Amino acid sequence: MSRTRIGIVGAGFMGTIHAAGWATCADAELTAVLAGPASPPDTLARRYGMRACDTLAELLELVDVVDVCAPTDLHLEITLAAAAAGRAVICEKPLARTPDDGERMIAACRDAGVPLLVGHVVRFFPEYSTLKEAVDRGDIGDPAVLRFTRATFQPKRPAGNWFADERRSGGLALDLMIHDLDYARWVGGEVSTVYARSLRAARPDTAADHVLAILRHRSGAISHVEASWAFPPPVFRTRGEVAGTTGVLTFDSDRTAPVRPLLRTKPEAGDTPLAASPLAETPYATELKHFLTVLRDGAKPIVTAEDGLAALRIATAVVESIGSGRAIDMEVAA
Repeated sequence: MSRTRIGIVGAGFMGTIHAAGWATCADAELTAVLAGPASPPDTLARRYGMRACDTLAELLELVDVVDVCAPTDLHLEITLAAAAAGRAVICEKPLARTPDDGERMIAACRDAGVPLLVGHVVRFFPEYSTLKEAVDRGDIGDPAVLRFTRATFQPKRPAGNWFADERRSGGLALDLMIHDLDYARWVGGEVSTVYARSLRAARPDTAADHVLAILRHRSGAISHVEASWAFPPPVFRTRGEVAGTTGVLTFDSDRTAPVRPLLRTKPEAGDTPLAASPLAETPYATELKHFLTVLRDGAKPIVTAEDGLAALRIATAVVESIGSGRAIDMEVAA
């Protein structure tokens, strides 16, 4: 079987991460890249021997799979074009800027008969996947109270960048918190209500840099999900706890770190925070290899487009709850 030709749309931070992941896949061929003026594709194209395309139409002619690593508000139009061209789509999270856009993306790919997969990479981190397996085995009985924290610094972006415009990116809830909103739903089941509060802890120029959300699941379980951009670089901490009827499961990135430096001088940090993993293979590479088995061999996807849409709806409800000061009924919102 010939190698699957991959086209990446977006040569910024996530496009670079995905390209490195694809480069580890023996059955994938990095073929083409397209990007906007803020992140020219030339460097990425030279590094992996890809063709730097001038238009999306040009890229679509060259590839089998379109990997969408572009700004969130562009996911819809790229996916619609890929579906119309009969190309499979892998889309970095969040699925779209709004649930309506996400629904259109899913419908377009379904009608065109092409796969649509969403990059919720947290499901591929070993501590998260191991905890989910333990819950599914019944190790702690029925999940009752779930707590997840994702705390880091706000990505550095130049003035006018799309990421700093919450109308385009969705802000903290859609970019950072959505990881754990997706995971809470994966472990605790469908969400019935969402209540959230936010504050500006470190960046008065942003809408919110610290958010706490309380999710009530249909099962009766409750999730506390905390996300923060209020920490100084290079901090990136994650914690999880699932208490069930017969036991508790926990993980903490601080406790499991092989070395935790406490230095008088701050170590250098990149412009964008990235969660670390102790494994030789990054979770992004693991995720993309899994997606390739779904596309080539028909394997059952660990995360579906519908999962991505559900996470987007919860994240949107978080934003709505912050704005209104009330709990959002997900049954009505759906």
